Amino acid sequence: MASESKSFPCVLYSSKLKSGAPSDTRILLEIALVFGLILVAVWTPQGHLNSTAGLAAAFLTIALTFLSVCSPGELGLTRPFSGAALTLGLGALLVMVIVAVGYATRSLGSPQALPLNRAWQYAIWALVQEFILQSFIYVRLELVVGSRWAVLGAACLFALAHVPSPLLTVLSFLGALLFCEMFRRYRNIYTLGLVHAALGLTIASSLPDQLLHHMRVGIGFLVYHG
Repeated sequence: MASESKSFPCVLYSSKLKSGAPSDTRILLEIALVFGLILVAVWTPQGHLNSTAGLAAAFLTIALTFLSVCSPGELGLTRPFSGAALTLGLGALLVMVIVAVGYATRSLGSPQALPLNRAWQYAIWALVQEFILQSFIYVRLELVVGSRWAVLGAACLFALAHVPSPLLTVLSFLGALLFCEMFRRYRNIYTLGLVHAALGLTIASSLPDQLLHHMRVGIGFLVYHG
């Protein structure tokens, strides 16, 4: 299958079908609104505002997704084996690289001790992140700027959500480039969720926690005391 054919643009909003797709401005405003709520949740202390912003971002993402007329296939929900071998293979290779880097950097500090009973919770959260990144943000950027630029744009937003952690910001950008490119080609968020979870857990359990601050981002990274 040719690379250029692996793009699945969709028309948003059934109410707009008779008059055409929504404008680029409206699509970008939708992304900005959801992403803005995510940043509010990331940059406010634990409390009412923090939880409200997080819930609002989740509700708005779901509502706008289901108000669209993107098919489940366009959202990456119907092809669980598409590109699975390549995606999982690349993920396994990156896991080994991270483990090796972690071993080489043990002199900088110990990694985080992760309770095994929380791994499945992170796996679910990783899949949720992939849905937001791919099925909401990437799909909309693709309509405005095309599939290849959407890969870069979505990766930049994903990295921005991990500021001010220097290590996580860089790793998130590089990881998102891979995730979005695999989504562009194969439209499968399930294997991406698995790889995302595996990489996140490997990073937390392999790299020095002095650099990761328990994988916190936003205000949580700044107030972390170890």
